[in-house]
Amino acid sequence: MSNKKIAVFFLTLVFAAGVCFAQAKKTTKAATPKNVPVTVIVMNDSTFGGPDASLNQGLENFLGVPLEFTYITRADALKDPKYSGFNLDYMPLYLLSRNAVSNEKFGEHISSGYLPATEDFIVFEKQTRQGVYAGMEKKPNLIELFVMSQCPYGAMAEGKIIDAQKLGVIPDNIKIDVRYIASPGRTEGEFSSLHGSAEWEEDVRQLIIKDKYPNKFWKYLEIRNKDYQSSRWDIAAEEAGINPNIFRKNWKRGVELLKKDIEYGEKLGVSASPTVIWEGQVVTDLNSLSSLPGLEGFSRVTGAAAQAAAAPAAQC
Repeated sequence: MSNKKIAVFFLTLVFAAGVCFAQAKKTTKAATPKNVPVTVIVMNDSTFGGPDASLNQGLENFLGVPLEFTYITRADALKDPKYSGFNLDYMPLYLLSRNAVSNEKFGEHISSGYLPATEDFIVFEKQTRQGVYAGMEKKPNLIELFVMSQCPYGAMAEGKIIDAQKLGVIPDNIKIDVRYIASPGRTEGEFSSLHGSAEWEEDVRQLIIKDKYPNKFWKYLEIRNKDYQSSRWDIAAEEAGINPNIFRKNWKRGVELLKKDIEYGEKLGVSASPTVIWEGQVVTDLNSLSSLPGLEGFSRVTGAAAQAAAAPAAQC
């Protein structure tokens, strides 16, 4: 099961409250048992790796029965042999007990490999908008912003960072690295991206600029994102002081950089634009960064970019 499928499944569950499962529900012959509670074990760690209220509500709405939650810390779970077979590197981890209700509702998704399951539990991993990769290497003072270059919400998130830079609210010791979301294509040197080939080609151009002209990268984004779907990327490059001919000369380098971003994003389970990773471990959004020491200034960024970043469904 791919991380992208997991992420899409989670978002659908929370925001559509089971709409995408309507077909499966229609084809189910047996009636769903009523008022049979489903036990949910939530393993959590820290503020960002804690229980997800949206997921809790989404699960209850979809199952249509009460949920009985049990919360345990990652530290306690690591000491308990009955959890030894589960991957505890990402928190929170949700384990739904298997009974007549949960088996009926999620049966097809388990049998198709869409959801992992054991004899006792249906496993929901890496399905929260915020979380912590406890087993990943910490990268101090690093914000990694994962985007699709033609995603409107990704462009708005970049706009918020540009606004924050202009306001001077980003500490000098904080590094911001923009990374790109795509998938390998059928042909070597090509990729698949949500908004088509023009998007991954723009990803490559932006990676080339970041690699060869890092001091002009944010200027290019500011100009380019005013009309990110335009085919006249060359005009944005020239306005940012970049010779458009450099892309042809460095295209192979850009392709290799995009491959690395894809591999890294898959390792982290990133599939939605924008996604923010703080210090290589915390999965969050730009607004929530303001709750971290030294990053309180992000709360001062207002306007359309901030509003879009705060919207619950503002991801491609």
